[in-house]
Amino acid sequence: MPISEQLLEILRCPATKAPLRPLSEDEISALNARVENEEVKYQDGNVVDKPLAEGLITEDGATIYRIDENIPVMLIEMGIPTG
Repeated sequence: MPISEQLLEILRCPATKAPLRPLSEDEISALNARVENEEVKYQDGNVVDKPLAEGLITEDGATIYRIDENIPVMLIEMGIPTG
């Protein structure tokens, strides 16, 4: 289920306070291909070990936050840097 517009309006990156937008299906597919190859790490250095069904990305494209069971995981250490 997509995240509600009302929730999206108030959510911000916990580290930078940047606005967020939902990841597109193409972005999720590309990220999950990298997750499958164990190429993606969380901010804390741990490997992302399961694919994302949904996610949010900062408007500047720097950090991704996963959404698990319709709940955004907005922990700095669980952010996924894109660079």
